[in-house]
Amino acid sequence: MAEAQSTGAAAGGAVAVAADSTVATRMSAPPSFDVADFPVPHGREEEWRFTPLERLRGLHDGTATADGSVKVEVDAPEGVTVRTVGRDDPRIGRAGKPVDRVAAQAFSSVEKATVVSVPAETVLTEPVRVGLHGEGGVTFGHTVFEIGAFAEAVLVLDHTGDTVRAANVEFQIGDGAKVTVVSVQDWDDTAVHCSQHSVLVGRDARYRSVVVTFGGDVVRLHPRVSYAGPGGEAELYGLYFTDRGQHQEHRLFVDHDAPNCRSHVAYKGALQGERAHAVWIGDVLIRAAATGTDTYELNRNLVLTDGTRVDSVPNLEIETGEIQGAGHASATGRFEDEQLFYLMARGIPADEARRLVVRGFFAELIQQIGVPDVEERLIAKLDAELGASIA
Repeated sequence: MAEAQSTGAAAGGAVAVAADSTVATRMSAPPSFDVADFPVPHGREEEWRFTPLERLRGLHDGTATADGSVKVEVDAPEGVTVRTVGRDDPRIGRAGKPVDRVAAQAFSSVEKATVVSVPAETVLTEPVRVGLHGEGGVTFGHTVFEIGAFAEAVLVLDHTGDTVRAANVEFQIGDGAKVTVVSVQDWDDTAVHCSQHSVLVGRDARYRSVVVTFGGDVVRLHPRVSYAGPGGEAELYGLYFTDRGQHQEHRLFVDHDAPNCRSHVAYKGALQGERAHAVWIGDVLIRAAATGTDTYELNRNLVLTDGTRVDSVPNLEIETGEIQGAGHASATGRFEDEQLFYLMARGIPADEARRLVVRGFFAELIQQIGVPDVEERLIAKLDAELGASIA
């Protein structure tokens, strides 16, 4: 695959330093819980220009009302608490407020939120699993994951079924904590899912997320990371398989607002079928106060058939030259027949050779999940997607 839009900066090298902060360009209005603070998008705004608004089923313009239901199951190890709280709970919004109209609509449409708390210094030996199964109609949600200082936890969020859903999910990571989040979007083909993931990484804490998107008619996820103190680390991995007619959009924003923090982003996608559309936006901002920052973001896309579309836009804004390193890269390429022929020449059937090539493309990201049953399920799902295309 040919590299595209690749730039970088390292300590001692040339860096692009912004004269003034342009944080305001990353959102149409300041963050707010009030939906009235956001105008109805028309599709020409930078943050909405790739999104098929007509397929959001009213989530963006206020016409969608909560008339559906979801079945939520939480499997929490001993010591973890799960509570239902009102919107006025002081923990709500601590990791970040809504930054667009859909996220604000989600908040305005719920009366209660779910708070999942892992106490300080607790080391969980089993994941916290949250399963959400859509049962039709429009639904909204707000969930807060509160991880205490020096705790260690794995969180698995599993989305299945059919619904039109807008939600806010917060991850509040205490100082010195280590957290892995696996979010799986395995919706039915008719589902719509828009969600803002707001992450606040504590001092010397480590946050790792793996986002996996297979299903849904339209999926639009918006992870946003900021730092509560120096020494924080964030690793954001993503895997998506965009099939015929699907729109899958991942919009990331890492806000380096504290010194000596690190971020690493790597998303990979495969596309097949007419009108399959994948969008990846990777925004990284290094503020003037964030000296010693080390960051890199990567997006790669593998095109398996004709008729697909990829929009990949990495953005890096640096307001200080005192950093460890910064760079980004984006690449989109077709399935390479040479690899297929190489395997077939060694007696491997064509369909199996195709699976092996695509599995290899995703292998390093699947290994980041670290939950064996989830890894096995996703490999099986990947094989099923490829099998459908071969059939």
